[in-house]
Amino acid sequence: MIPKPPFAATLSLEDELSRFEALKPRLASVWHRLTASEEADYTSVVVPSLTLDQGELAKLDGAAHYEERLLSLLIRLRNPRAHMVYVTSQPLHPQVLELYLQLLVGIPASHARQRLTMICAHDTSPRSLTEKILERPRLIERIRCAIRDPSKAYLTVFNATPLERKLAVLLDIPMNGCDPSLGYLGTKSGGRKVLREAGVPVPAGFEDLSSVDDVARAIAELGSQNPLAGRVVIKLNEGFSGEGNAILRLPDERSLGAVRDALTSDLAFVGPGETPDGFFTKFARMGGIVEEFIEAPRKASPSVQVRTSPDGEVVLISTHDQILGGESGQVFLGARFPADAAYRGTIQDAGLRVGEVLARRGVVSRFAVDFIAAQRARRGPWQVSGIESNLRMGGTTHPFLALQFLTGGQLDPVSGLFKSQSGRQKCYRATDNLRSPAYRGLLPEDLIDILTVNKLHYSERTESGVLFHMIGALSEFGKLGLTAIANSPEEADRLYDRVLEVLADETRYGREAG
Repeated sequence: MIPKPPFAATLSLEDELSRFEALKPRLASVWHRLTASEEADYTSVVVPSLTLDQGELAKLDGAAHYEERLLSLLIRLRNPRAHMVYVTSQPLHPQVLELYLQLLVGIPASHARQRLTMICAHDTSPRSLTEKILERPRLIERIRCAIRDPSKAYLTVFNATPLERKLAVLLDIPMNGCDPSLGYLGTKSGGRKVLREAGVPVPAGFEDLSSVDDVARAIAELGSQNPLAGRVVIKLNEGFSGEGNAILRLPDERSLGAVRDALTSDLAFVGPGETPDGFFTKFARMGGIVEEFIEAPRKASPSVQVRTSPDGEVVLISTHDQILGGESGQVFLGARFPADAAYRGTIQDAGLRVGEVLARRGVVSRFAVDFIAAQRARRGPWQVSGIESNLRMGGTTHPFLALQFLTGGQLDPVSGLFKSQSGRQKCYRATDNLRSPAYRGLLPEDLIDILTVNKLHYSERTESGVLFHMIGALSEFGKLGLTAIANSPEEADRLYDRVLEVLADETRYGREAG
């Protein structure tokens, strides 16, 4: 394999930006082909890279295995003329791939396999997959050669940064993701501005802060504006899964000096092992916000997922209730679909309005808008505030893709409910963080055997069952993800709990005391 230009090392920024702009009309052309026909001929290049701050990425156990989360995009191979190139950091276990291909209803697994090209960097270092690809001219050439027709191809990424932009240019295909030049709109600061422009309430706070002194002044001002405020949350602009947050209980004395002292001694960090010096070093680099910590007897953390097209169309994808945990209650652990009916309509409307603002700014992307829903009195109304917009795929993207992958159904954009092709309403509970020391040592073959023996597999007859992801992280890290699909939220919770019971029972061997 002899690599051909252009090369990452010699591509100037000016040339990169020019070529990237020139590719954008081609995305619109491919988009029109796909929407005009369910059997359009095209190639989807999937690079499921977690392109995050390298220090944060290194903290994520089994980071490379998060690349398996987008395997549900194999749903695209239901189109018998579609092709896919899927790139990973390390080889995917063949039984994992076979598991997904066998679930493609109506398409022989062998036919789908012929239209799928798996390409691997063979690099398990804790860096983003895109960075690894850009270091390897021959790997880039292999991806190019796997693309049947660049005029009918596009790049799918988990999140779009300048690295993904460069890769799109080197492959000569458009990127289906937010232009990195618009990335500020997806930061914590930019998100608050977008929410306000869309007419969505946000918690009292301040954005575009860049130093510990900025933070201290903002907190002191919040304290003077609301003497009853008890806590504030400080967020890094590019924090991920809540781990870029810190919480401060306001001191009795609300002076600037007292707040400044509290920031060095009383901060509670969401991310494990964080320190004030480390946090504010990142804050100086990324910037961030301060906002009031909303207190209420009952709270929920719903989100809405939206897509904007190259033509500016805004489409509702789904709603979720996020499941948060950790000592602070701010770490994303999983989600339930759909969001509670008490506020589902409210967040759907808010999400579409945010989408309209972003579409006017030129954003083409899947994105999520997160909210805080608070009920301050029993049986009282839920008050909903927007807290951020994530211009990338997130923890609620792949579970919904799994639902589509398995059922072939669609969302009713009015009710926010999903119905399978048979007309059944479908719900699910999902997580990326199912883990136990007892799971370590389980091979993919073992998990598939456990699934089969205990009849947890998704059933076409009942349209219920479990789809696992991140199976590659199981043996080394005792960690995997799952989506438990059923006909009601209660059934989905019961199925989820049954999975935990089965795994506990099946991993008891050799672990009893005695």
